[in-house]
Amino acid sequence: MTHRRVVIIGSGPAAYTAALYAARAELEPLVLAGSGTDTKIGIPGGQLMLTTDVENYPGFPEGVTGPEMMDLFRKQAERFGSEIVYADATEVEIDGRPFRIKTAKESYLADALIIATGAAAKWLGLESEKKLQNRGVSACATCDGALYRGKEIGVVGGGDTAMEEALFLTRFGSRVTVVHRRSELRASKIMQDRAFKNEKIRFVWDSEVIEVLGDKDVEGIRVQNRVSGEKSVVPLGALFIAIGHEPRSDLFRGKLDMDEQGYIQVDRGTRTSVEGVFACGDVMDRVYRQAVTAAGTGCMAAIDAERFLAEHESEHSSTAVEEART
Repeated sequence: MTHRRVVIIGSGPAAYTAALYAARAELEPLVLAGSGTDTKIGIPGGQLMLTTDVENYPGFPEGVTGPEMMDLFRKQAERFGSEIVYADATEVEIDGRPFRIKTAKESYLADALIIATGAAAKWLGLESEKKLQNRGVSACATCDGALYRGKEIGVVGGGDTAMEEALFLTRFGSRVTVVHRRSELRASKIMQDRAFKNEKIRFVWDSEVIEVLGDKDVEGIRVQNRVSGEKSVVPLGALFIAIGHEPRSDLFRGKLDMDEQGYIQVDRGTRTSVEGVFACGDVMDRVYRQAVTAAGTGCMAAIDAERFLAEHESEHSSTAVEEART
């Protein structure tokens, strides 16, 4: 059984940034990056592995693909001594230190644990939607909206997130069509008012997207009215799915404090309800969900873990000295 000072679970911007900082602090972190075979855990590299173009991350004026960016993150973390293991964490025991983390083939002990398992966008589940992801289908307007400047854009959803996405996309699209399966929005009144007042937003009520149209890129959507059963085609150049996200926190249910959606709760930094366990990135961030903010909290988690270990090692040393004197 391998004993490490810091184990990091995850492999997105938060995980690799935490690994970089922990490695530079000579904590020799172990990163459990996932195997890519468990859909609940996600693929190594996180959501950016499904992103064709990243144009809003500082330091890349010409843009970079998601996979290229994550490869650079990984190499930088490894350069300073991080060990990357491509295995899924299947069980954790965090009721006492050292913490125990199990994979299918190995068990690890950790003096500090950093959780960076991320979140996953909810999708409609259509084969055509999957086929056209990164070719007009997206789940992040902030990430991809500017790519569809001057085009008609669709948004699926009726909550605050959907209205925020729709309003943001009016900056780029010639028109934004919101498709909602009910006859009224679930969004807060203030968000509804903003959307209704925007002349570039129109609504398709009581309807579901049953097919995304296009061979190489999105050309439109086929919708079906849930009341009449009537089907129609809406021409579009892009479609944004805004029906929510799911934090990848199942491994820690009942072991850490979470909100009603499953996001791990932290203090003003990255400390969770269990001393020595830290959370960063989209698994604890229900608001921003950006690569740059995930990386920032990864840095915070590594610094918090380093300080925690220094404090407790100092306490351990003091206790040992007192015991020796007696």
